[in-house]
Amino acid sequence: MTVFPIEQFSNIETPFYYYDLNLLKRTLGIISKIASDNGFHLHYAVKANANPRILETIKDFGLGADCVSGGEVKAAVEAGFAADKIMFAGVGKTDKEIEYALDANIRCFNVESLPELLNIDEIARRKKMMARVAVRINPNVDAHTHHYITTGLNENKFGISLEQLDDFVKTALTLENIDLCGVHFHIGSQIQDLTPFVTLCSNINEILRHLESLGALISIVDVGGGLGIDYEQPEENPIPDFETYFNIFKKHLILKPDQELHFEPGRSIVGQCGSLITKVLYVKEGVEKKFAIVDGGMTDLIRPALYQAHHKIENISNSESQIDDVYDVVGPICESSDTFGTDERLPLISRGDYLALRSAGAYGEVMASGYNCRKLPGSVFSDDHL
Repeated sequence: MTVFPIEQFSNIETPFYYYDLNLLKRTLGIISKIASDNGFHLHYAVKANANPRILETIKDFGLGADCVSGGEVKAAVEAGFAADKIMFAGVGKTDKEIEYALDANIRCFNVESLPELLNIDEIARRKKMMARVAVRINPNVDAHTHHYITTGLNENKFGISLEQLDDFVKTALTLENIDLCGVHFHIGSQIQDLTPFVTLCSNINEILRHLESLGALISIVDVGGGLGIDYEQPEENPIPDFETYFNIFKKHLILKPDQELHFEPGRSIVGQCGSLITKVLYVKEGVEKKFAIVDGGMTDLIRPALYQAHHKIENISNSESQIDDVYDVVGPICESSDTFGTDERLPLISRGDYLALRSAGAYGEVMASGYNCRKLPGSVFSDDHL
């Protein structure tokens, strides 16, 4: 159970992110043991949370890094991730980013288009280097999640469609500075119905057989990430069901002894360990509603505005109160979409109370912005001496 030391929060400027390192380490202990027992390779999706302290903790458990920008590759290198455990995906890699990753000797580029492949080959040839690449394939699997975070369908800015795969592979096999060593898949994010992963396995099996017939020697099979978390009951389900998730791939994928199985967990590792702590500025009485106006806003946690997502809201200053009321919890940003929750039944709220928006460890701090000339939120860890 996450314990919030609110008596010490008065020394800290709100809003800020509070990270339960004990929960993070428990989660990492479980997932890393399953990986070790089964010979799986894990690469933490840096885009979920790039806080240096978070990265350092994850690196200490032996995970690699899944990066989607040159900045993330640099952050992973600086955090101490082994270069041969760094994967670099993303549809718009710049020449400078590609050069940096080659010089860092990362494990693999996850390539998402034929023009990108040709550019990586040209840069590698100029540098007299060999670039290891995996082709990102859209297996046409519907992840049944929000349309903004569904990525595995045929027509998408991400990856190569099945119809274009043969041309990509045949071209890659002719390029002298390209080592086509892997395949990469990622069908979406915040997936809670695990059935699409079974379908993904079936499609991967067919794709691997076809690539072998084309002469491609595939040693890396990267199935991406996407496992969801419980946003409504973070205390009841603080750690996702990794066992069931991994067993799907263990049971349904058909790999050869020399083929490695790679995963890219992000949200499932860090999502539950972080909470946005915000202070109540005013309780506004409307005609039919009460508004709890807080100092945190969509600049600090954009998921509700961007994805219509809901984070459980707790009044941690008055959690034991038997008196409650219904509030719209809103922020100070000059946008109507700056709303964290409508008709939230919470223990009675007063000016100065601290509210916690739970399950905000993923895509919270890392997506914060300075819109309205606001400061970025700080971060506090459970082992800090406040």
